[in-house]
Amino acid sequence: MSIKRGDVISHGGASQWGAGKVMEISAAWVAIHFNDGIVRKIASSHLSELHPADPASFLPLAVDEQKLPHRAPVSKVKKGTRKTAARSLD
Repeated sequence: MSIKRGDVISHGGASQWGAGKVMEISAAWVAIHFNDGIVRKIASSHLSELHPADPASFLPLAVDEQKLPHRAPVSKVKKGTRKTAARSLD
């Protein structure tokens, strides 16, 4: 199957993702935006799992409904200067 940017496809091994639209193509992978709202990079070695889908079946979640990864907030620790480090040694 020849894949081009803008094609609507489905992944044979992951039907729960829904249909997807090809966003970017590289020699090593293809980036596809699936109906579940996630953009996934599929390795070139797995392109045989992709099959054409009906363009009307591509109905991605809106941006505010997308499943975004949850990251814990990281607090920044202030680093002292050399002068403050030298004073603390005295």
